[in-house]
Amino acid sequence: MNKAVGSQWNATEMEEAARRHLLSPSEAMEKLGQSARPLLSRGDGIYVIDAKGRRLIDGPAGMWCTQIGYNRREIADAIAEQALQLAYNSPWYTVNSPSAELAARIAAMTPGDLNRVFFTTGGSTAVDSALRFVEFYNNVLGRPEKKHIIVRREGYHGSTALTAACSGRAGNWPNFDIISDRISFISSPNIRLAGDKDEAAFLDFLVDEFRQEIARVGADKVAVFLAEPLLASGGVIIPPKGYHARFKAVCEEHDIVYISDEVVTGFGRCGEWFASEKVFGVVPDIITFAKGVTSGYVPLGGFAISERLLDKVSGDNARGSNYSNGYTYSGHPVSCAAALANIAVIEKDGILEHVRDISGYFAERLHSLADLPLVANVRASGLVGCVECLVDTSSPNVTDFDKRIGARIDIHCAELGLIVRPLGNMCVMSPALIITREQIDDMIGILRQGIERAAAEIMAGELV
Repeated sequence: MNKAVGSQWNATEMEEAARRHLLSPSEAMEKLGQSARPLLSRGDGIYVIDAKGRRLIDGPAGMWCTQIGYNRREIADAIAEQALQLAYNSPWYTVNSPSAELAARIAAMTPGDLNRVFFTTGGSTAVDSALRFVEFYNNVLGRPEKKHIIVRREGYHGSTALTAACSGRAGNWPNFDIISDRISFISSPNIRLAGDKDEAAFLDFLVDEFRQEIARVGADKVAVFLAEPLLASGGVIIPPKGYHARFKAVCEEHDIVYISDEVVTGFGRCGEWFASEKVFGVVPDIITFAKGVTSGYVPLGGFAISERLLDKVSGDNARGSNYSNGYTYSGHPVSCAAALANIAVIEKDGILEHVRDISGYFAERLHSLADLPLVANVRASGLVGCVECLVDTSSPNVTDFDKRIGARIDIHCAELGLIVRPLGNMCVMSPALIITREQIDDMIGILRQGIERAAAEIMAGELV
């Protein structure tokens, strides 16, 4: 297929180009080149419009990121203006005004003394860079053996070699050499796995397991505990109340760095700039962020770090060290300008307050689906929720058939006007933060129909 540069492509030609030339994330290789994913042409508010003109509610907000919605002129203007003024600077030799201002703004949002910000290109590189800082930190302190990372099963932290190895979603592992003896996994804090334990007993079990894993590895070897406030891609798993504070206390006992991965929960998803302290009761040593910092308009990520940690490896304590980790696009001026405009919109429109006001209604409407025969569990925090579907709702075990049900629900919902990002058997909803009550009703109404249609197919023997 040949097409001159600058010539106008129609939708059919673009779909063909994608089918023949584009390698997409999570590509099913046995079907490579046989079909193209749905082609989107534009977005507006909480909606996306595909190449056929169909208007769909974007249930997952892209990938948990379009906080202020699509088609916001303020962001587009900020991007264009900055591109014309200064499109790029080398972060190795210079800084730019938007990155300096954004670092100061983020430092004012973070809890405790997390007052220094390092910018990357997205969530994976944010977490990777934070973990690399911990390596650097312990090497400078003369503790080269203190490098072990503890993470949770069902957690997700990225797609670099290191962050993929830290992600406990085993479905992402086949055919990649990512398992590392530097990394170990402890239980997911999913209450559905608690058996006959109540929430308090389950929390005690999780904390004891963490202590046992530290003892097994050796506290002198464990460097960091890496945890999302809620396990987003694991299915919106919300830990028992007090979980993070108790884990942080254990980390402090053993001089272990606590990283809160807020790539999903940061910038309003749970009604706060960052969810760690105000929603989940913990002040971490490092917070990672991405996604919502620009509402997905352009790539940007980073981490904020405690002055307490930095003081140990800077100034008179630097020992000649140089934190040489960085990227060509660290602190990119256009991305940082977009983030500043995004923050301005969130403040001007009172979006954090809106999320806090509407999140109870969102959870209530999600829970209204619990009467459906396929629905095993519903959970929500802020404007992120999950409806977990199982044929046998009494069992926590997920079968391949359950995962096919999730895919069918997604197909039915798309036909009805809603994108569902199925995580196997789990229907995850994390809409743009500007969503209204009426739009929530529309979204949940379509999701109900999609689940009912899948259930009817099972009953008719059409889905096996």
